[in-house]
Amino acid sequence: MVTERESQFFIGGEWLEFAGVARLPVVDPSSELVVGHIAAGSAHHVDLAVAAARKAFPGFSQSSVSERLGLLGRMHSLLKDRAEIFAEALVMEMGAAISFARASQVPFAAEHIRVQMEVLEKYRFVTIDGHTATAKEAIGVCALITPWNWPLYQITAKVAPAIAAGCSIVLKPSELSPYSALLFAQLMHDAGTPPGVFNLVNGTGESVGAALASHPEVDMISITGSTRAGVLVAQAAAPTVKRVVQELGGKSPNILLDDANFSEAVSKGVLAGMRNVGQSCSAPTRMLVPAHRLVEVEELASETARAITVGAPLDPATGMGPIANRAQFERVQAMIQAGIDDGAKLLCGGLGRPAGLDRGFFTQPTIFSKVTSDMRIAREEIFGPVLSIMPYMDEDDAIGIANDTVYGLGAHVQSSDPERARRAAARIRAGQIHINYPAWNGAAAFGGYKHSGNGREYGVHGLEEYLETKSILGY
Repeated sequence: MVTERESQFFIGGEWLEFAGVARLPVVDPSSELVVGHIAAGSAHHVDLAVAAARKAFPGFSQSSVSERLGLLGRMHSLLKDRAEIFAEALVMEMGAAISFARASQVPFAAEHIRVQMEVLEKYRFVTIDGHTATAKEAIGVCALITPWNWPLYQITAKVAPAIAAGCSIVLKPSELSPYSALLFAQLMHDAGTPPGVFNLVNGTGESVGAALASHPEVDMISITGSTRAGVLVAQAAAPTVKRVVQELGGKSPNILLDDANFSEAVSKGVLAGMRNVGQSCSAPTRMLVPAHRLVEVEELASETARAITVGAPLDPATGMGPIANRAQFERVQAMIQAGIDDGAKLLCGGLGRPAGLDRGFFTQPTIFSKVTSDMRIAREEIFGPVLSIMPYMDEDDAIGIANDTVYGLGAHVQSSDPERARRAAARIRAGQIHINYPAWNGAAAFGGYKHSGNGREYGVHGLEEYLETKSILGY
């Protein structure tokens, strides 16, 4: 199905093919081979998609809650039914290990839809206080720009609340991992989405993304991506005064307080930082540990990293596949070199591919110790399986190091004393704090402070980004 659709856009409820459209290669990161070519959209295709969304908006925004619940339910059911097809697409387009795609990438994507159904069932779109009513109404046509690292998960995190709110949508997925988005567009068609409510235009950020950000008929834009991309979108959006929601970069700290269970906290921290090959904006890639326990932490961390099985993503025994694309592979290699050049202590991993892998964007799980806040590996988002262990003197020092970053997306705190962990969490400037590695929660607000973005996703907070507020006095 994917290859049938890769030269097409989904606009106005139909798959459309256009003559003279440039093509962009799709590369399998485990083999480095080109496995297909997708159509590269332009401002013209954006205009058509936005027009379709604008035409569909009045009717869909007035649809009943039960109608939108029904649509979300069909979306959820189809995604569960097609889970294996989506998992295999994620392997091909971004190198996700099949076991991880099946256990996390696809189920968490489905969970975003289920959570929005739960939110929508209870949400009060009109509240009355005396003679003043406050109404929450769909904001309008929403442009959604999604990244290559969690391709399907980020699509549902935006599409599900937009649908729940009654908005119409133009989606621009990453051109580097576009196949799961094409499968999702077909799913939206098969779920009975009214024509024009969901549209997809593939292409680059420079063409499709820029056209959406500056488009006068787009009411709101939500982007997940690099801080640089988020800034460009906000600049392009400013003249049309549209709402901009940004979920951007991170450099999340993981503070191990001295009363934590280190044998558990260190190993779980390494795996959390390297989950999805370290390609998560909220990955806890700075492990802050008491200086007097540094040697113990180094041994535990190295042991965990060396046990990670790097290899062919279709092998169920593989724990870590390749980096998702060549540009990112080269970025990670450059940052490992920067860690070496800056004098950090290389504990394990390092430059080049793991032994036995001579092709593909495979990277060694790498840990540096004795990292200080002035080093590049402590300040810049690496987006690969590279962990920095940073010693601290006392709890105040740990909080200072944790907050010494331009980012503020996520953070972790480990402690055997819940109240102490809560006090530390309250002092960290970040949008989502995890205490003692809790289970993922698709209803918990997600978004960042500082350069990590504006606005929130997931749950009721995600829904409300797609709503305008109207006061009616004398109601």
